[in-house]
Amino acid sequence: MVPPGKKPAGETSNSNKKCKRYFNEHWKEEFTWLEFDYERKLMFCIECRQALVKNKHGKAENAFTVGTDNFQRHALLRHVTSGAHRQALAVNREQLAFETRVHGHPELRSVIKVEVNPAKVAVLTTVYWMAKEEIPDEKCSSLLNFQKFNLCQALLASEHSEYYHPGSVREMQAAIAKVLHNEDRHRIKASPFIGLVVDETVDVLEHRSLAMFTTTVSPCNGQTSTTFLGSFELPTGEASSVAGKVGEVMRSFGIPTMKLTWLSADSASPVAERLSGVGTALTSLCPLLTEVHCLSHGTSLLLAESISTIEYLQKYETTVDAVYRLYSSFQGEGDSLQELRRVLDLCEIDLGSPRAIHWTSIFPAVEAIDSSWPTLVLLLESEAERSPVARGLCEELKKFQFVAFTKILLDVLPIFQKLSRFFQIEDFDLSILKPIVSATATTLQAQQSTSGQNLREFLSEMDKHLQDGREGESRLYYKGVELANCSQVHLKHFEHLKESYLERVRGNLLDRFPSSVLEAISSFSAIFNPKCYPQSLEDIGSYGVSELNFLLQVYSRVVVSERALSDFPLFKRIVFSLSQLSFKDLCVKLVYSSSEMHELFPDFAVLAAIALALPLGSVLAEKMSRGRELLKRGRSRHAKAEGLSDLMKIAIDGPAISEFNFALAIEYYESMRESGFIMAQVK
Repeated sequence: MVPPGKKPAGETSNSNKKCKRYFNEHWKEEFTWLEFDYERKLMFCIECRQALVKNKHGKAENAFTVGTDNFQRHALLRHVTSGAHRQALAVNREQLAFETRVHGHPELRSVIKVEVNPAKVAVLTTVYWMAKEEIPDEKCSSLLNFQKFNLCQALLASEHSEYYHPGSVREMQAAIAKVLHNEDRHRIKASPFIGLVVDETVDVLEHRSLAMFTTTVSPCNGQTSTTFLGSFELPTGEASSVAGKVGEVMRSFGIPTMKLTWLSADSASPVAERLSGVGTALTSLCPLLTEVHCLSHGTSLLLAESISTIEYLQKYETTVDAVYRLYSSFQGEGDSLQELRRVLDLCEIDLGSPRAIHWTSIFPAVEAIDSSWPTLVLLLESEAERSPVARGLCEELKKFQFVAFTKILLDVLPIFQKLSRFFQIEDFDLSILKPIVSATATTLQAQQSTSGQNLREFLSEMDKHLQDGREGESRLYYKGVELANCSQVHLKHFEHLKESYLERVRGNLLDRFPSSVLEAISSFSAIFNPKCYPQSLEDIGSYGVSELNFLLQVYSRVVVSERALSDFPLFKRIVFSLSQLSFKDLCVKLVYSSSEMHELFPDFAVLAAIALALPLGSVLAEKMSRGRELLKRGRSRHAKAEGLSDLMKIAIDGPAISEFNFALAIEYYESMRESGFIMAQVK
């Protein structure tokens, strides 16, 4: 028997192969670009044959332009996600748009037709590679000459247009970025829901910039993508200017308000409070929006700015800052002081930057201060007579409160470090988010009364060196050093400081993960994570009902609650049988538009798409980190934010050179340069 929808082997099979495969007519419904030649028994791609985009070798052929008898659905999926197919789609779209623009002006067709020759591609590939490798623009001329010296035939054999010279690097970058952004717009248009990440930074010159990323979901295969939309300079102002810029960028990229389901507004600057207004402004426009802390951006879980209002913290950070500046370049033999320099290298701390360094949130820095404390005290004492600065630092380091607060930081910072590591896992188990945040808050609360291990050990070690002093006071020694300010008044003041600090840190954590957000994420995990389901099929009857009702209420605009509740019993039984799948795997299976589960459970497919759009994972974390580094290093070389944003786009999102559509970039670039001439012709 021949399966329905398939042709007999004699007609459309690859019968010359050991394992016969057949062309399936249903594939044409799924892949609208697919064409089948019944006489030659070959499959073709209409889009690729129409575009005939040349690759880096100057060839326009691929398996689907010359014809293939590889009758496998996997081959079609591979082709639809290939760079060649994406290039063909882009070229055909641009050609259609161009024909619309010049309708009635046939004389213009020959004017702006792009001639893709190897020399032009060679120049653009050089500019592209420079952006990917963060090579300064001014090196373009020397790199082109170097390639000529190495007998690069593309640059030697033919003359390229006068437009292609090193002085036009910025324009070439803009054309390349335009190609990438066009792909972004198509990705956004296809995605059923979108997550938005807003990351505000302030450079050394106090320039405020807004880096924006999106997370999208492809209905073709259910896979997620993280995209850098750009870096946008902000005017001086409050949250309204940030919210206004976010709205402007959303309109520019065609992000519908009904599609925006997640917003993460983070900041690595002291302006974090301003970003809180962005969520408020967008929530009134985006009915499905939930504001979350960016789970991938773990470094800001403990925001130093939010606790800097505690008076002693500023004094502590000033003291630590002075120690690092004084001894980080110390050339002595002690390993403990060399550790200070290693911390600066490890954490990439620039002491020359005018920006304040929040030492109380950098665990390795605090750890180094603690381990080198006895050596630091001895060195400062030896220099105290001839240096007022050393004398002042010595007095501060010997205070009970300084040492004790260092121990508190050693107890608190590893908790957040561990929490951050969880969020860096690519396939993070969302079911543990609520318990881990709750456990962290409980631990911080417990430390207010019982103290952490490091503080307890410090207090215990001091007890062994307790001596009675004059006027009814006590002398406390630690590692052979007498501590200052150890009166009952000082000890009571420290207890108040400890409680205030721990309560502020705990409050900050709960503010970052409000109960409503934790409930939503926990509910998604309960429904879509097979590993959370009961072990026995008999126990799944009432499982997940309350969590599903919560999600149906939150997303009532895009789901049919009655249908979802009716489908839930069967859905649970199927998920129970798919226990080997992860949360993400199940969601991908549901979102994939041609899957049976997508058709059987449309409301769960909608909820799964929303879950996949959640800004999460190591890819997003890496792109955000790369963006900040590029902004930090690139601001000094780029006067205009637009030029820097284009360069960042290429560096962050640009694919491998072999996968990029340089033909389209050349068309964009030459259209930009000839726009004045074209307008003159139209007139």
